[in-house]
Amino acid sequence: MSLLDKLLEGVEVEYKPLERVCSVLKGKQLNKTELTELGDYPAYNGGTNYSGFTNKFNVDENTTIISQGGASAGFVQFIKRKFWANAHCYYLNPNVGVVENKYVFYFVKNKQSILMNFQFGAGIPALKSDVIKKLQIPIPCPDNPEKSLKIQKEIVRILDTFTELTTELTTELTTRKKQYEYYREQLLTFEETEVKLLPMGDESLGEFIRGGGLQKKDFRESGVGCIHYGQVYTHYGTYASKTKSFVSEEFAKKARIAKYGDLVIATTSETDEDLCKAVAWLGNEEIAVSSDACFYRHNLNPKYVAYFFQTEQFHKQKRKFITGAKVRRVNADNLAKIKIPVPSEKEQQRIVNILDKFDTYTTSISEGLPKEIELRKKQYEYYRTKLLTFPKATVEV
Repeated sequence: MSLLDKLLEGVEVEYKPLERVCSVLKGKQLNKTELTELGDYPAYNGGTNYSGFTNKFNVDENTTIISQGGASAGFVQFIKRKFWANAHCYYLNPNVGVVENKYVFYFVKNKQSILMNFQFGAGIPALKSDVIKKLQIPIPCPDNPEKSLKIQKEIVRILDTFTELTTELTTELTTRKKQYEYYREQLLTFEETEVKLLPMGDESLGEFIRGGGLQKKDFRESGVGCIHYGQVYTHYGTYASKTKSFVSEEFAKKARIAKYGDLVIATTSETDEDLCKAVAWLGNEEIAVSSDACFYRHNLNPKYVAYFFQTEQFHKQKRKFITGAKVRRVNADNLAKIKIPVPSEKEQQRIVNILDKFDTYTTSISEGLPKEIELRKKQYEYYRTKLLTFPKATVEV
């Protein structure tokens, strides 16, 4: 930043419409028959994902694209490989010797929320190219192209550093998650001669209790804690000691109540993979549990059971009990038939201690890698705005 301050010292800045320094071009529709799964080049409409692959391209690598239509209209990204720009995609071609390619990308990315606010149309949202063309881009030292490009390159270098660091952290997180899954599977897999493998509904272990008629309309600002089955997917991790929602004390008297150590399980989902996601309740207070969920009251280590529900060993057994077409379900009676390895209490705790470290490192937004990634993203966005907002006297053209 000190180097950039020196570069910017006494510098004049002109704000020019983007169309003065950059061509805003529209992609061309690709026939669906030309889309394949094994083509050499991705085809983009401008959203976060490509629409398929093709064996030809119409745009070179290292190009900024902006989504033209759909809910993602205005979304900006930088494509590092040759690709096909579809009709619902704008792409930018900066004027060489006037603006740095990546400088334009960072500038437009910084305006992404503004672009998305200019979506129009009652049906499928769209973005007009004029909105992009009229964006005012700051050009330092407009009368000295060499120095201008030097300043732009330094801004790009700083922002690239943040981007690369975030990418490295994200890659690290993916690796650690795979490592976590591997050790979880290994630690919870036993030979039959080592430990007992018992049905979870065995009277020596525990019982599954169906949730009650709790709906979102029953939520209150305070009162008795509750877990709605949908929140198991969207809000909770492996375990929890506080609830997101509450019900009145009067409602709780007639609700199905879970206690400390119970495992709350969502028994309805749209996908087989998510079905039976579970959270161990570790709060001191009793809580209400909704229908389309059940809870498992048992004498095992609560976290041990929660981790078991995340294993392929569990999911393999679960799959044969799934019913329903669009909405997938597993009922409590069938969950009781699933077998779980039952090592000693000491061994259960040892396994939990190991997996807790992985869980914190890969999922915690207060301690682990996700927190670090979020901080880096915020830092990047802060500096992107700061670096592209020139404090010097400006001239608008």
